[in-house]
Amino acid sequence: MNQIEQWKSGFKDGIPICLGYFAVSFTFGIKAGIVGLTVFQTVLISVTNVTSAGQFAGIDMIAYGASYMEMALAQLVLNIRYCLMSCSLSQKLESNLFPVHRFFIAYGVTDEIFGVTICHDGKLNPYYSYGVMSSAVPGWIFGTFFGIVFGNIMPVSVLNALGIAIYAMFIAIIIPKAKESKSVRLVVLGAMVCSMAFYTLPIIKQVSAGFRTIIITVLIAGIAAWLCPINEENTNER
Repeated sequence: MNQIEQWKSGFKDGIPICLGYFAVSFTFGIKAGIVGLTVFQTVLISVTNVTSAGQFAGIDMIAYGASYMEMALAQLVLNIRYCLMSCSLSQKLESNLFPVHRFFIAYGVTDEIFGVTICHDGKLNPYYSYGVMSSAVPGWIFGTFFGIVFGNIMPVSVLNALGIAIYAMFIAIIIPKAKESKSVRLVVLGAMVCSMAFYTLPIIKQVSAGFRTIIITVLIAGIAAWLCPINEENTNER
C-alpha cells in the first residue's frame, strides 16, 4: 500500500479508539472543571499528554495542592510503561526510518494505539500510525473539551457509565487477536492472573499502579518471548 492507503487503513482502525477516548476524556473534562481548571488549561493538558491514568492522577494532585516534584515523580511512575511500549514498537519500524517519523510516532504511543499498531502485520509504516493517531487523538481532545463545557448537566448515572468505557475498548482490541493466536491468549491470561495477584496478595498489593504495570509488562513479555519466540525470518517476509 502507498502512503495514502496506509493512512486510510490506520484512520479506520483508530475510529473505535476515538469513540472510547471521547467517553473517557469526557469524564476527565468534568473532573478538571470540578477542580477549577479553565477550558484552555484542561484541553492543553489533553493535547500535550494523551494519557488517561497520568491525567486523572495529575488532576487529583492539583486538587490536593501537590508540589511540582511530587507531580513529576508520580507521572514518571505512572507513564514509564510507555518507554517499554516504545522500545517494543521500535522493533517494527524500518532501521533506516527518519528520526522525525520516530518523534511523531512517539507522541501517539498510548495503551490503545500501541495495541493496534503492534498487532499490525509486518513492518510498521509510519503513515499507518499517523492514520490511527489522526482519528484517535482528536477523540481524546474533543472529549475533554465537551466534558468540561457540558459535563455539569449530565446525569450521574451516565457519568458512571462513561467511566468503564475504556475497559470495553481494551476488550475490543485484544479479543480478535487472542482468537487468532495461542501465544496472545497466554499473554492475556498471564497478565490477568498477575494483575489479580497484585490486587489481592497482602505483600505485593501495596505496589503503586505505575510500578505494578511495569512489573507485569516486563514479566509477562519476557516469559512470552522465551516460550513463544518470533521467527525473525518470517516476520521480515510479511
